[in-house]
Amino acid sequence: MSSRPLIDKTDKKEKLKGSSIYQWMQRITQYLDRYNIDGFAGLIPGGIGDAATGLLSIVHIYFSAIRLRSIPLTLAILNNTLRDILLGMIPFYVGDVIDFFHKANVRNMALIDGFINNDPAITHEVNKKAWQAALVVFALLIGIVLMIFLLVWLTKTLGTILFS
Repeated sequence: MSSRPLIDKTDKKEKLKGSSIYQWMQRITQYLDRYNIDGFAGLIPGGIGDAATGLLSIVHIYFSAIRLRSIPLTLAILNNTLRDILLGMIPFYVGDVIDFFHKANVRNMALIDGFINNDPAITHEVNKKAWQAALVVFALLIGIVLMIFLLVWLTKTLGTILFS
């Protein structure tokens, strides 16, 4: 009787890892972070590339929230994703350089894999930082909105100086 739950958990893990959405997450992680597409997309002006690559991380958020049904894990993944977007939006190519080193998708996949495999260190880290992640996510959202306003102001100011 005690072996049945273990088999069920193993089957569930295999189904999760074999799902098309899991495979999609792995491909996104590979292309964006390992092949540095995230960094190159960040070169598109105005934060458009950063926002576009950030949107691809929705698959990680969906998987953690819907498939794994973990609010703390979802908050941690949201934290990584929003931090990546905000850092990438820093002007004058500073954010673009940071994008080549800040591998949010790799971090998100590590959290998801650790959670699926019941890695005690990952589970403890995610649970421990759940409230911290919620506050950071809120602060990052505010930071992104402020960065957008800063970029609009900077564009307007530079345009006025250059074209008047």
